[in-house]
Amino acid sequence: MTQIERTVATPAALRNFSIGSILSAGGSAPFEKALSADWADMVDGFQQAAVQSRLGIPLIYGVDAVHGNNNVYGATIFPHNVGLGATRDADLAQRIGVATALEVRASGVHYAFAPCVAVCKDPRWGRCYESYSEDTNIVRKMTAIITGLQGKPPVDHPKGYPFIAGRNNVIACAKHFVGDGGTEKGINEGNTVSSYDDLESIHIAPYLDCISQGVSTVMASYSSWNGSKLHGDRFLLTEILKDKLGFKGFVISDWEALDRLTEPRGSNYRYCISTAVNAGIDMVMVPHRHKQFMEDLTFLVESGEVPVSRIDDAVERILRVKFVSGLFEYPFSDRSLLDIVGCKLHRELAREAVRKSLVLLKNGKNPENPFLPLDRTAKRILVAGTHADNLGYQCGGWTGTWFGVSGRVTIGTTILDAIRESVGGRTEVIYDQCPSANSLAAQYSFAIVVVGEPPYAETLGDSEGLVIPFNGNDIIISVAEKIPTLAILISGRPLILEPRVLEKVDALVAAWLPGTEGRGVTDVVFGDFEFEGRLPMTWFRSTDQLPVNPRHNSYDPLFPLGFGLTYNKGKKPQE
Repeated sequence: MTQIERTVATPAALRNFSIGSILSAGGSAPFEKALSADWADMVDGFQQAAVQSRLGIPLIYGVDAVHGNNNVYGATIFPHNVGLGATRDADLAQRIGVATALEVRASGVHYAFAPCVAVCKDPRWGRCYESYSEDTNIVRKMTAIITGLQGKPPVDHPKGYPFIAGRNNVIACAKHFVGDGGTEKGINEGNTVSSYDDLESIHIAPYLDCISQGVSTVMASYSSWNGSKLHGDRFLLTEILKDKLGFKGFVISDWEALDRLTEPRGSNYRYCISTAVNAGIDMVMVPHRHKQFMEDLTFLVESGEVPVSRIDDAVERILRVKFVSGLFEYPFSDRSLLDIVGCKLHRELAREAVRKSLVLLKNGKNPENPFLPLDRTAKRILVAGTHADNLGYQCGGWTGTWFGVSGRVTIGTTILDAIRESVGGRTEVIYDQCPSANSLAAQYSFAIVVVGEPPYAETLGDSEGLVIPFNGNDIIISVAEKIPTLAILISGRPLILEPRVLEKVDALVAAWLPGTEGRGVTDVVFGDFEFEGRLPMTWFRSTDQLPVNPRHNSYDPLFPLGFGLTYNKGKKPQE
């Protein structure tokens, strides 16, 4: 029942404490820029110790592979979920799941803490980009990624039971149960205030699809429902998830989530453990103080505060997943998969996802005279903005580290790289991140300005103002006042678009957090492919409107849910 972080997974710990699982926190790699083979060496070392322990039960190794195997240097990084939600393409999600599973398994890892099936009702939430949409039906559609990650269950597969097809698949994790995207003011780990009927129809609904696809695990949410913390809510974890929905896999806690059941955190650890385990938590992401956890849980069982039957149920669920996943037959990594990591086929898939995720918000100051597609044979092009040549910004959070970083975080193609590859041999591309007045006085055919958010994760990403950072609005305007301009916004959510920006730019594209394949952007803006993306989130006018509800009469967004222009047909029908 114990999952620990790899940094405390000593041989003694694995030998003496019957550790069931190890995880790498975001960025917790064997060493900097470790490749998949290095990861496989590490995981196999831990596994060797586990199978030589007294019980000989293999351990599950888990990582946050939330947009590809994003901890591993050189892996394919796909668009974050908000971008995939813009595609509405369930088949694409399933194929991304297949590719992700292969790259995860190549690193020796068995378990991906994905997908996040939150329904994000407020873009101020720092995990907005981990949500496919504010619309429950879109989120439900995109749960098809589970079939990619785990494989497709046969028609006669028993309802509610976990399913993993084979060695090329991973254990998936639907998260975070439940209501994490509905908290007041979008505060991470906050409180979702709703009736049970609304909770069920909006936030629980995607879990029905996950369970029907044989999802193996569900992660509980840090958040609360009407003041009740999910990690201690027996009604939702046991009576609803396990009993009513019939989920037979295991429920895992989030990182140190049990500590959050008391203030100060972890101050009454026995209470935290008894509350969570009795509520229905099966595996506990401790992740560091496993000795105290084991001692306290043993005391609670011996004193009768945690029934032996609850322990038996948790262990049965964990072993069920281990057996279904083939862990006992094949505990070690498959080195034949190493060549597939970051391969051309997977990068082409990610490039396709980028293309389909782009949402065209404006095309021409006059609809009769569209600005896009751009001319790849233009004489001179200015490329500007903080995000034009920054792969880390392009990938966002959960890339290389927990919160993401700036710069060449992994192997990939920036938007500037892609522009240079896309234009004709006689076209001059000038890159100036923040051009001066003198620079703007030169003659250009047009400009491409790429701005947006820095990487962030979880609470670090909570934002009340939702303004474009790094003076993004000012950079766009300074260029657009002098040169015909396409503005591209790299962000995990809709941000404030000042009226003067919309007035000055000739075209505007929401590119979300596209990942490593910048060529997907140039494929579309230079006209090789059509714009297909539609907004997965309402684009608000001001934060005073938040949270928005498309069903309310007062709904007056800048761009509605489902909005997206195309080259050939103009505005797409709204959903």
